[in-house]
Amino acid sequence: MSSPRTQQALARLADLTPRHIVAELDRYIVGQADAKKAVAIALRNRWRRQQAPESIRDEISPNNIILIGPTGVGKTEIARRLAKLTGAPFIKVEASKFTEVGYVGRDVEGMIRDLVDSAIEMVRQERESEVEDLANERVDARLLDLLLPPPAPDAKAADGSAKQVPEATLASAGDVGGVFVVSAAGDVKQESSDGANDRYKRTRDKLKQLLLDGQLDQREVEIEVVPGSSPMFDMFASQGAPENMENFTEMLREMMPQRKKKRTLKVSEARRILMEQEFDKLVDMEDVTADALERVETLGIVFLDEIDKIAGEKSQMGGPDVSREGVQRDLLPIVEGSNVQTKYGMVKTDHILFVAAGAFHVSKPSDLIPELQGRFPIRVELKPLTEADFVRIMTEPENALTKQYAALVTADGASLEFTADGIAEVAKTAATVNSRMENIGARRLHTVMTTLLEETLFELPDGGAKQIVVNADMVREKLKAIVEDEDLRKYIL
Repeated sequence: MSSPRTQQALARLADLTPRHIVAELDRYIVGQADAKKAVAIALRNRWRRQQAPESIRDEISPNNIILIGPTGVGKTEIARRLAKLTGAPFIKVEASKFTEVGYVGRDVEGMIRDLVDSAIEMVRQERESEVEDLANERVDARLLDLLLPPPAPDAKAADGSAKQVPEATLASAGDVGGVFVVSAAGDVKQESSDGANDRYKRTRDKLKQLLLDGQLDQREVEIEVVPGSSPMFDMFASQGAPENMENFTEMLREMMPQRKKKRTLKVSEARRILMEQEFDKLVDMEDVTADALERVETLGIVFLDEIDKIAGEKSQMGGPDVSREGVQRDLLPIVEGSNVQTKYGMVKTDHILFVAAGAFHVSKPSDLIPELQGRFPIRVELKPLTEADFVRIMTEPENALTKQYAALVTADGASLEFTADGIAEVAKTAATVNSRMENIGARRLHTVMTTLLEETLFELPDGGAKQIVVNADMVREKLKAIVEDEDLRKYIL
């Protein structure tokens, strides 16, 4: 039975019907309806499996998917948007960075370890949001204690009357927060305990309001901090080191005593450090780890990009391709279902959803070893983008390139407007260059737009035109020489 928090995560998935998922993807990705439908059904099946009777629930395996299509048509973008949409543990990895067991490099089990790390970070942030108000209250109290230390206990005579304090003592006592009263006759007496406490509370309340309003952010306070990791640990955990070295490094850190040192920081900087310390106290990491592991096994999704780079015929003469088939063999047990050891415990991969993607320009899906092909029963082919698609990409999505550049220009106090014929001309140029050179899909729009607006963006801060209109004539004028020059186009577009 899933934990209550995992049930809450599943409840959020209940509202994501396939139609709703496709509608959300349509906000950012043009076309590719088949791919959107396939991932929407696979995602909905995650929730459906949890509603099935327990007697059959473990027998329902995820239908892994391969997205096949040329570069720049939206395969990776579907993965990115899917990750933000689901709220489930998600990791995107490149298949080309893995090597066969026995070779120097990362083994394929590393993707599951990365997925667990991602899940723990996600669950920890959820827990922190739950206790954020309490943590803020505690941090405010600690900052006030640093800014206004509590008053020292007052000194009283044996008969209970207030003692007269010399003027020199008054000066020194003021440093520790003592409260004194000077009479009309000039006698200095320490204020009664009740009076001092009342005055201290009033001052603290005023100071708290100033703190909340941000008026004390530039004041300096002294706090205790734990220094960062030793260079020795960084050397052990350096890029390219064996993955089990990470566990060894963690063990060394736990064995070494934590030394604290005092630092003088501004209140705004001290607040950030104190918040981290309070979160460490309020969030139970053992509970976070247990919940994260359960979510990985129940809801985890791995997006395996560039899978075509490990496909192809086995090299007969050795060389860099010698371990491609070995990587495929190593993938088999993980995709089918096995136990992977992580530093947080054992993880079962039986119900993790794997979505693979590749352009398959040189190789074909059939070049994968048959066993791995069988692990990805759902295949979806993404269509190449047309000139009409480019027009839609520049106008329909919420993060369209035209909107991005308009926002960039606004920062310099100018405005940028794209006319309909200007957008059509940019799309035509991108489609033409794609047809004559390597087809890189929608990424060609980035190169065309960068070249088109390069001079404008360079001159803008120094008094360039404040109202820029991109129409068909401007596009043709700016890009004519480059589009017609075959040699120059290879380097610029």
